[in-house]
Amino acid sequence: MPPTKKRAQRVRGYDSAKTRAAVLAQFGHVRDAVLALPPEALDGPTRLGAWTVRELAGHIAWMVDSVPALLAAPEPAQRELALLDWPSVTSAAAGRIDEHTRGIGTEDLAGLYGRTLAAYEEAVVAAADTRLLPVSFGAMTLGDFLVTRTVELVVHTDDLSAATGVEIPYDRQALAACTRLLADALAAKAPGGAVEVRVPPYAVVQCVEGPRHTRGTPPNVVETDPLTWLRLATGRAEWAVELDAARVSASGERADLAELLPLMG
Repeated sequence: MPPTKKRAQRVRGYDSAKTRAAVLAQFGHVRDAVLALPPEALDGPTRLGAWTVRELAGHIAWMVDSVPALLAAPEPAQRELALLDWPSVTSAAAGRIDEHTRGIGTEDLAGLYGRTLAAYEEAVVAAADTRLLPVSFGAMTLGDFLVTRTVELVVHTDDLSAATGVEIPYDRQALAACTRLLADALAAKAPGGAVEVRVPPYAVVQCVEGPRHTRGTPPNVVETDPLTWLRLATGRAEWAVELDAARVSASGERADLAELLPLMG
């Protein structure tokens, strides 16, 4: 599905060089954390169903390794999936992703992460952003697909930290790209101007049908921090719980996003 003019404007601000570097930087943070874990920690549980820490670590590597793997495949004839459509289609592949993850979780993680890092750096260095990739959900440009890798990396960094208790750094550009894409996806899912959603310092979007705010303080405002936002957007947190804990502020009679979340699972 080709992007509409409105959607093209929303995603135009992603800087290719920064996004490529952000994927590399965040993967490096995860690699350092994973390789420092004691062996017994790898068999621990995660909040992702039956996945162990080892399987989660393998899955993260696969999400980055998909870049060189797709670049090595024949290029599709035309673009089929716009960036803002990606969050809503990912749940369709849950079963296939789970099966594949169980397999890669048995590999030596040091070797897996080393191979993945080298393959990514070699593959993207000369590849154009407009190069089409045969993603299972539909052909995407490399530039768009790399933005989705920041979402996978940042969200799963949070999963890994929750499972191990290890504080893993977030690359600022990776966190910014992840936050912005999920905010834009909300605006695409519920277009309108009645509610302003703020995720400082990275994103502000207007959404939900109704009177559009133009000047002064909007009548309906939602504000939260980036990590809370990505947890809400991916179903790792519940709207009511985060609201009660004051990790989300929502003012105005239309500022309830519970029915619009999560955006991806």
